[in-house]
Amino acid sequence: MNKNRRSFLKVAGLSVFALTSGVLSTPAQAMVSPGSYEHAPKGLKAKRWAMVIDTRLFRTASDYQAIIDACHAAHNVPDIRVKSDGHEKQEIKWIWTDSYEHTFPDDMNEHLSHRVLERPFPLLCNHCTNPPCVRVCPTSATYKLPNGVVTMDYHRCIGCRFCMAGCPYGARSFNFVDPRPYLSDPVKNPEYPTRMKGVVEKCTFCVERLAKGLMPACVEASEGRIVFGDLDDPESPVRKALAENYSIRRKPNLGTQPGVYYIV
Repeated sequence: MNKNRRSFLKVAGLSVFALTSGVLSTPAQAMVSPGSYEHAPKGLKAKRWAMVIDTRLFRTASDYQAIIDACHAAHNVPDIRVKSDGHEKQEIKWIWTDSYEHTFPDDMNEHLSHRVLERPFPLLCNHCTNPPCVRVCPTSATYKLPNGVVTMDYHRCIGCRFCMAGCPYGARSFNFVDPRPYLSDPVKNPEYPTRMKGVVEKCTFCVERLAKGLMPACVEASEGRIVFGDLDDPESPVRKALAENYSIRRKPNLGTQPGVYYIV
């Protein structure tokens, strides 16, 4: 058993202990339930939303930055530059990039092309079929919709950060300070709620845009580099992309069944 799997199991065990040892009593758990989104008549629907990122088509830094900027503008993600112990800034991110080594630490193929090994990879919430973050959240602040999207109710978040400990992909950010002073004035998207100090946030597959009949902001900005659709539909763009190309997912040995695929 490798280090990543051992660490994951430790986190899962501690989280289960917390939930069963009085952090949230059974009656209290019964009182909270996941939220929902009301779909407009033209809202996009799927049995299981999934994303396919064709990393071969990302060639310049601006290709990556375009999807990051689109996501962060659509969701009022702040650029917080607060020094912590004089060494680093707090970072709130919904989409970011990292190396192959950090993105796929469990991959054992040491003989991939250097073009693949040296390529940055866009990272975001994986919207897992079996999301550990949802299981450990004591207030249902993070929950999974029937269509596979793992989303957030910021008003329910109590800042315990169990979900951050439970997520094996580092896909969540915590607001240690009030993020609102670090937003543009006016905010870039007044229709999307800003967050407050003490809550967790992350990518939500643009569930609010799907409800309006719009594709996720990063997909629109990707110029065909990212494909989005219903994984349960054989005729969907994601199924066709997966059938025609070799793809991999992050940390598949954990059993979370990520909803984000990478064509390499």
